[in-house]
Amino acid sequence: MKLQLTRPLVTLDIESTGVDAEKDKIIELCLLKRYPDGTTEIRTRRFNPGIAIPQEVIDIHGITDEMVKDEPEFKVFAKSILSWLQGCDIAFFGGNKFDIKILYNEFRRAGVTWDYMQHFLVDVGNIYKIKEPRTLEAGVMFYLNKEHVGAHGAESDTIATLDILDVQMEKYGDIPDNIEALALFSNFDRPVLDLSGKFRTDDDGDIVFNFGPKFGMKAKYNIDTLEWMLSKDFPADTCSVCYKLMEEFGGNNFDDNNNY
Repeated sequence: MKLQLTRPLVTLDIESTGVDAEKDKIIELCLLKRYPDGTTEIRTRRFNPGIAIPQEVIDIHGITDEMVKDEPEFKVFAKSILSWLQGCDIAFFGGNKFDIKILYNEFRRAGVTWDYMQHFLVDVGNIYKIKEPRTLEAGVMFYLNKEHVGAHGAESDTIATLDILDVQMEKYGDIPDNIEALALFSNFDRPVLDLSGKFRTDDDGDIVFNFGPKFGMKAKYNIDTLEWMLSKDFPADTCSVCYKLMEEFGGNNFDDNNNY
């Protein structure tokens, strides 16, 4: 079974200054675009993060301050990167937890609005965890029967991710072969709402809180909590969901049985 594409699929991988998607910066980004006709195009670039790269992070990906000191800042290419993503769906390895979040925040700092909801997001890593719980390196060995040369380099990891996805499509006859359904499957059958994970959907398909004392409660019946969230220092993507919910349900704080 081959993946059925109706528009280009961009596989991406990011190397950064750390693991805090809110505060850390991108230092290397690779985008590999596969078109519906099977042709591919790859772009890899490094950026000067404007902050020091911790030694423990350098030990992982090998990118030093000296190697990026003459590179441009992310904001220089932000609009170009966004343009390259337009009209595409996106695949990554474990990126729902980090890559998409840090990319969103880099766009935001650059003054660029990125509506990630316009893309179907396929987490190849989650498919791997669902089917064969492992790391990327083990995935290369398991699916491709070879060592993962160049691990923790954005381009090497990106190419390996797409190669694994191809094998997954051939190996598992019960996973979806279209991007929309595959994106949902790879996120454990839950749509991606805010990248910070403060919201999720329940079995009714309604948006519920995914944290705090109102965990699991429907957001549309708790407008006061949404207002409280907007008064606090929640991430911009979470606030965006709050605003959309308030626009739709702002006048409805009760359910059909008048329960708050």
